[in-house]
Amino acid sequence: MSPPLEAEDLFRFFHAGDEETLALQGVSLSVDAGEVVAVTGPSGSGKSTLLACLAGLDEPDGGMVRIGGERLSRRSEEERALVRGRGIGMLFQQANLVGHLSVNANLRLAERLAGSPAPGEWHDAVLRRCGITERAHARPSQLSGGELARAGLAVALANDPKVLLADEPTGELDAATAERVLELLHGRAAEGAAVLVVTHSPEVAATCHREIRLRDGRAVA
Repeated sequence: MSPPLEAEDLFRFFHAGDEETLALQGVSLSVDAGEVVAVTGPSGSGKSTLLACLAGLDEPDGGMVRIGGERLSRRSEEERALVRGRGIGMLFQQANLVGHLSVNANLRLAERLAGSPAPGEWHDAVLRRCGITERAHARPSQLSGGELARAGLAVALANDPKVLLADEPTGELDAATAERVLELLHGRAAEGAAVLVVTHSPEVAATCHREIRLRDGRAVA
């Protein structure tokens, strides 16, 4: 059986005039169901580019990303969006919320983008799990930093994803909220999801099952 998340020999080049930047140079990885994997490395090592390729938000110049064995790369933006909506949850450092919508409405929007509205029980369960039920009618500008993180995670879980991608999920949070977010990520893995966390934090990486270090666009031991 194919792992939920698999990347094979990813390359990504960027051009500015005559200059060429090699953002990814042959990165391969896989994340199994039930596993939490950290991706670490200094600024400029390729972490953000890798995350964008794994989510289908960017296309690698070489190599392939597969979600549950289904090809994500080398497809139209519309096709990638469909695969992403069905199987990938994304938690961004800058919360993945539409500013003029309430938490509830953001969650419903994510559910619709997944292809079909989630049952009411799942919707309510996600809000409860993330501890954001009492703030479900608030807009992002009315939320604290911890509430924003939990609301963003609720949106990431809206499509009941088999792959969860998190970008610096504890970066701006106090210790108690960071611990709660990590518990939720590990809880999702315990339910069978593949979780990949991009982080600068050694403490966060230490909570994960494995660590993949990037340097100059390459995975290093």
